[in-house]
Amino acid sequence: MSELIGAAIFGQSGGPTTVINSSAAGVIQTALKQGCITKMYGAAHGIRGMLDEEFYDMSKEDPYELDLLKTTPSSALGSVRYKLKDADEDPTDYLRLLEVFKKYNIRYFFYNGGNDSMDTCNKISKFMQKSGYEMRVMGVPKTIDNDLFGTDHCPGYGSAAKYVATSTMEVYHDARVYDTGMVTVLEVMGRHAGWLTAATALAAYKGQGPDLIYVPELPFNLEQFISDVKRVYEKNGKVIVAVSEGAQYADGRFVADSGVRDAFGHAQLGGVATTLANIAKEQIGCKVRGIEFSLLQRCASHCASLNDVNEAYMAGETAVLKAVEGYTDYCIGFDRQTGANGEYVCAPKLIPLSDIANTERKLPREWINAEGNFVTQEYIDYALPLIQGESCPPIVDGLPRFAKLAKIK
Repeated sequence: MSELIGAAIFGQSGGPTTVINSSAAGVIQTALKQGCITKMYGAAHGIRGMLDEEFYDMSKEDPYELDLLKTTPSSALGSVRYKLKDADEDPTDYLRLLEVFKKYNIRYFFYNGGNDSMDTCNKISKFMQKSGYEMRVMGVPKTIDNDLFGTDHCPGYGSAAKYVATSTMEVYHDARVYDTGMVTVLEVMGRHAGWLTAATALAAYKGQGPDLIYVPELPFNLEQFISDVKRVYEKNGKVIVAVSEGAQYADGRFVADSGVRDAFGHAQLGGVATTLANIAKEQIGCKVRGIEFSLLQRCASHCASLNDVNEAYMAGETAVLKAVEGYTDYCIGFDRQTGANGEYVCAPKLIPLSDIANTERKLPREWINAEGNFVTQEYIDYALPLIQGESCPPIVDGLPRFAKLAKIK
C-alpha cells in the first residue's frame, strides 16, 4: 500500500476508564516514531475540539509525562458526548471537519471510545471516502461495559471488573461485622449488558461475594427478587445482592430511571440499589444497605489490571501501525488465544467500523444460571485472565503521581 504523508489527530470520547490514557499513550508514542506522520495532535474534548480547532501539539509533551499516561486514569485530553447527525441529513459538521483536516493536512484519524464513538468514527470515515479526501481512520476501543461487538473483551473492562470484585469482597467482610440480619444491595454499572455486574461473581468465586446477581440481559422480576432475598435471608440472616443499574422490567421500564437523557437519548440511571434495598426492608423488616459503586468503578487506577493496561496500550499502538500500513475504516479488537503452555494470550485484530458501530454485545444467556439470579463457571473462566497483574502509578508522598500534560495548543 502507498505511503501516506500527513498529520495525525487523536481524540477521546465517552465515559472515562482506568486505561483509556494507556491507549492514548499507545497512539501518541507510536505515532511520534513514524516518519510519514508529520505532526501528532491531541484533540481537546474529542470531536468537539476538532470542530473548534482546539487541539494540542503532542510532540511538545515531556516524554516522561506521556509515559505516565499508562497509569493515569480518566481522559487526559478531555472527553465528550457529541452525536454527529447523518451526513445526508446535515453535512455541516462533516464539512467543517474536512475544512480543518485540509488546513492542517491531517491524514490520520484515531478515535478512542465505545459504541457511540465507533459510530462517530464510522460516519467520518465514510464521509471522507465519499468526499475523495484520502485519510486513514481507525477506532481504538474502550468501555468498562465490555459490550463492543466482534472483540473478546474491551480495554477498561478488566480493571473495572477487578475493582468491582475487590470492592465486593471488602463489602462482604463489612456486612458481616454485626450479629444482626441485613440485606445489602450493590449497584454496578451496565445499561443493557451485565458484564460488569457479573464481575461480582469473581468475589463469590473466592467465597466472599454476593448471593444473588441480576443482569439486564433478562427482565427483572420483582416477585422473584423478593422470593430470592427472603429465601437466602431465612437461611443465612445476611444477603448480598448485585444488580445492574440498567435492570428493566419486562415492559422495558428501568427499575430506576432519573428521567434525564443525554445527547444520544440514553437515560441517566442510578438509584436501583436504594430502590431495591427499601423494598427488601418493607418485605423483611431488617436493616438494609444500598451501595452504588458509581464513578468509583470507572477510574480506579490503584486497583488496575496489568493485563488491561498493557492491552489498552497495544490497541493504540496497533491502530497507528495498521493505519501507516494502509488500513482504514477499522476498529482494533482482541482475539483470545492459548499459548504453548496453555496460558492466556491476547492478540490484536481488525474489525470493520460498520460492523462494530452501535452494536451491543450482551452477556451470553448460557453464562447466566437457569434461575436468572447468578452467573455460571463459564463467566469465571472468561474473566479471570482479564484481571491478572498489578498496575499502580508512581507514588510520591504516599499519593499517586499522575501525568501532567502541558497541552500546548
